[in-house]
Amino acid sequence: MAIAEVNRSDFLVIGSGIAGLSFALKASRKGRVTVITKKGEADANTNYAQGGIAVAVSPEDSFASHIEDTINAGDGLCKAEVVEAVVTSGPRLILELINWGVEFSRTKDGNTLDLGTEGGHSHRRVIHSSDLTGEEIERSLVKAAIKERRIRILEDHLALDLIITDEQGRKVCQGVYVLEPSSGRVIPFLSPNTFLATGGCGQIYLYTTNPDIATGDGVAMAYRAGAEVGNLEFVQFHPTSLCNSGKRAFLISEAVRGEGGKLRLSSGEQFMNRYHPLRDLAPRDVVARAIDIELKRSGQPCVYLDVTHLPPAKVKERFPHIYEKCLSLGLDMTKDWLPVVPAAHYMCGGVITDGWGRTNIEGLYAFGEVACTGMHGANRLASNSLLEALAFADFSYKKATEELGKREIPKSFPPPLEGKIGGEFQEGEWRRISSYKGEIKELMWRLVGIARSDERLKKAGEMIERVLSDVEAFYQANPPQPRSAELRNMALTAWLIIKCALRRKESRGLHYNEDHPDKANGNWAKDTILQRKS
Repeated sequence: MAIAEVNRSDFLVIGSGIAGLSFALKASRKGRVTVITKKGEADANTNYAQGGIAVAVSPEDSFASHIEDTINAGDGLCKAEVVEAVVTSGPRLILELINWGVEFSRTKDGNTLDLGTEGGHSHRRVIHSSDLTGEEIERSLVKAAIKERRIRILEDHLALDLIITDEQGRKVCQGVYVLEPSSGRVIPFLSPNTFLATGGCGQIYLYTTNPDIATGDGVAMAYRAGAEVGNLEFVQFHPTSLCNSGKRAFLISEAVRGEGGKLRLSSGEQFMNRYHPLRDLAPRDVVARAIDIELKRSGQPCVYLDVTHLPPAKVKERFPHIYEKCLSLGLDMTKDWLPVVPAAHYMCGGVITDGWGRTNIEGLYAFGEVACTGMHGANRLASNSLLEALAFADFSYKKATEELGKREIPKSFPPPLEGKIGGEFQEGEWRRISSYKGEIKELMWRLVGIARSDERLKKAGEMIERVLSDVEAFYQANPPQPRSAELRNMALTAWLIIKCALRRKESRGLHYNEDHPDKANGNWAKDTILQRKS
């Protein structure tokens, strides 16, 4: 394995979604920024966010109402001070996006932001750009970042492991080892401030709305480095992805139900009245679990989302991308019910941070989906994800710039990988190991999905430990490649989710265990935190 030159910068960002790029644009005012992204600049979960950003800007709305809705959805695990800080930052952060060139949908007079509603919200407060909000935000941020001379974006570079030193008993992050796939070189990127913005882990599930890059890299790297991770049992399944014959899941935005869409069984019966007073606008965990129950009860492959009672012109205007995508698959949503099923969508847990985005490792921050900040608790309120990403990128920027110049990077640092690496990549052995990717996705979907049990979780744990052992051994014995590095991260992240799920002996938010169907307020109104033993 070849070790190449050392790269240094004032700020080192791993990930190029809304969190990473908005931070980079701000940090470039204070110093040099390097952004490491393993795919294209715009290939991130942000790009797939259809709904929008929840912000209380309507005269009928209030910060207090948005805070209350967020805490109610979080089912007892939100940190109130974090929720307040994020929610009250919303209007200012939206203005920043507009100044960076983001074009949000407006009412017909052109003077007012158009506001949508989604499940769990008591007011219309979802600012959007048609039904492609994430794509519009990513487009604008990438364009702005490319223009900034102090931002260096390196595409097709894969972060392998964080560089950690021990300084008088304190773990300190010095940067990250990065694989340059085009050359096979492992390059140390050093910085006094390293920021994980790597997104989620949906690809460890058989059905997901996430892009191919969502393999849990940030959580896995942070855990291996000794950072605290937690609440990983709270995986959010989006209730309505298009049932499309096993192909990659296409998300049908929650905003469709917000505008009046109704969930139906194949018989035409509406069923959400049996599960929640808000019916089709219940929080996502309730809707996903209700659909799961109905599918198991009926044996049917899907339920249906019906908007045929809405004016066709309104549907086409509000959801042009969804309408065209469905039409390309032979479904006219103004005339046909859409077949939908739940799919893994968002990771509410992650790397534990404080209110500034700092982890327990000095010099290491985390924000966006990879982080567990206390904003979402046991269940994320719809359209709060982009808001949280913007807010914590902002909070981290303020704290990191306060501390800029207080710490120097040492001239020596540990070797790039724990094991001995050398020789040729064993393609024959890889064919056997690579089959584990499908095994992980299948066992997580079947045993660690929407509804769980002690027995299924224990079985999943036993299976994933065998997989993790084999995958790690192969990785350590071969030159690093993107495919083996991602599989390593998938296996570890799956194991961590199972470990957290086994610890929580109750049902709360997104975690439902059939053996513990009730919420144990006194004993489990707390986070499940894991940390690697040194």
